[in-house]
Amino acid sequence: MQQLVDQPELDFQSEVYKDAYSRINAIVIEGEQEAHANYLKLAELLSENQDELIRLSKMESRHKKGFEACGRNLKVTPDMQFAQEFFAPLHQNFQKAAAEGKVVTCLLIQSLIIECFAIAAYNIYIPVADDFARKITEGVVKDEYSHLNFGEVWLKEHFEQSKAELEEANRQNLPIVWKMLNSVEDDARTLAMEKEALVEDFMIQYGEALSNIGFSTRELMRLSAYGITG
Repeated sequence: MQQLVDQPELDFQSEVYKDAYSRINAIVIEGEQEAHANYLKLAELLSENQDELIRLSKMESRHKKGFEACGRNLKVTPDMQFAQEFFAPLHQNFQKAAAEGKVVTCLLIQSLIIECFAIAAYNIYIPVADDFARKITEGVVKDEYSHLNFGEVWLKEHFEQSKAELEEANRQNLPIVWKMLNSVEDDARTLAMEKEALVEDFMIQYGEALSNIGFSTRELMRLSAYGITG
């Protein structure tokens, strides 16, 4: 059968694939776990949105269980230590911002950067996933758009008073995304996920989110450049 993608047919049972998958699978599990915790923290900071944020946190917990099942399906043990180190810089920045009551920074990290990163990764993964993981991931990505939407709506409503903090949070956190992508470039390629496609999809999602919040095209170009030069 003709492959739709330009690479040899993937052997989901090969040791090379499973080794790479042990880290990629761990990243999505850890990402969903941290998102669960982050939305609970945001529920404390934004008490008027508490019910909605708790609902989002529960969705992230379900996603985590789904991705754990994907690993079990391939008989792969996720490398959780790798994943915790992978997310550590963003995790630390979120924790610091939360401790300082910086809701805008917390929303940029979780609702924009992490959700756009997840959506991009899932969009690129779905066409090359095994059948079981594809079904799980297709369900998850629909939910992630609703999480992104919460952050967009809140930040749009508070744009003028949030703008300076958003710009600073972007400057501090966007370069971390490129370091994260670089650190998994080889593993992603083993799963037939090209870094260039991940970068492109992320920038589209992130740029659209910033535009929806209220940034101009000129401002978007300047904000995006922090990632490229980071």
